Amino acid sequence: MFVSDAHILHADLDAFYASVEQRDDPRLRGRPVIVGGGVVLACSYEAKRRGVRTAMGGRQARALCPDAVVVPPRMSAYSAASKAVFAIFRDTTPVVEGLSIDEAFLDVGGLYRIAGAPMDIAERLRQRVRAEVGLAITVGVARTKFLAKVASGVAKPDGLLLVPPDEELAFLHRLPVERLWGVGKVTAAKLHAHRVSTVGQVARLGEATLVSLLGEGQGRHLHALAHNRDPRPVVVGRRRRSIGAQRALGRGPHPQAFVEAVLADLVDRVSRRMRAAGRTGRTVVLRLRFADFARVTRSHTLVRPTSHTQTLLDAVRRLHSASVSDIAKRGLTLVGIAVSNLDDDGSLQLELPFEVTSGAELDSALDKVRDRFGSAALTRASLLGRGQGPTVPLLPDST
Repeated sequence: MFVSDAHILHADLDAFYASVEQRDDPRLRGRPVIVGGGVVLACSYEAKRRGVRTAMGGRQARALCPDAVVVPPRMSAYSAASKAVFAIFRDTTPVVEGLSIDEAFLDVGGLYRIAGAPMDIAERLRQRVRAEVGLAITVGVARTKFLAKVASGVAKPDGLLLVPPDEELAFLHRLPVERLWGVGKVTAAKLHAHRVSTVGQVARLGEATLVSLLGEGQGRHLHALAHNRDPRPVVVGRRRRSIGAQRALGRGPHPQAFVEAVLADLVDRVSRRMRAAGRTGRTVVLRLRFADFARVTRSHTLVRPTSHTQTLLDAVRRLHSASVSDIAKRGLTLVGIAVSNLDDDGSLQLELPFEVTSGAELDSALDKVRDRFGSAALTRASLLGRGQGPTVPLLPDST
């Protein structure tokens, strides 16, 4: 087998959260399922066919699909299912690059003699996930990571698709421009305005034209992808470039004090995860989604990397203060925070003091308690009695 052959797999669990719910409750199978109430965290394909989408408001989702079954999220169940699936990935090949809780790249290029052709490996992987974890998974097989991911997207749900090297451009060029990484609503609208609707039309524009339309970075990026130029290998053990969490709030209105309490809770959780992973970070990012579905992202880079809860919270509060007027006018449905520019934490943790005499010592003491006994061991008084809903890990935007 040669590296020019299609040897990269992109494996992606189908409607992951909703599928776990349907697996664990037979009464939900074949029915439209929505995970999350105020905001849709995930939905089954039965609900998707009715127009329901992730991040949609719960009221709008129920209007589109009034017979949907709405269930609360069970993050522990999803985490357990993800770990079981990733164990199968790593038993299939040692070269696994996780992208999120429910998808990964696998390089099977060196397994031809002992495990067979990539399509055979992919089919066995799908059968194992179905038999051992009880979930459907879609796999795309191609020569590059980009095309393998595109193939899995085309094959969904519960599919398997190989893109042979001699058919790459024929397959890719007939797809809509939205299949290219980095093409969202804004970029798609710009391309459509110039009567560009397929990947093939993007490829025929030429790099200089794309740069003039979209800017140098994105223009060059899309030109390369439209020709399936993606030299990135599957990387094992890549550490996250950011650690974060987000929480859906529903349409509200939400008192200012409540939003500030939610931000404090998110920072508590993120800083605890950073310390558990031995990471520190310099750049603090705040992400907001307004009731009109518009989004805003603000960031601040600290002088030195840290995982200290209060330091991170102070930065988040400064970023939030710049958005207070927008929130008052437009409403708020989701908040998220992330810390990037991560480093390994080589510093020693202070011992918990016997007597707390200052605010700094109090912060360190509280961090110690949460690190040892979990985030639920302490709760901010401002959050008592309030239904918070689930905290969802915020994964990196790219890998």
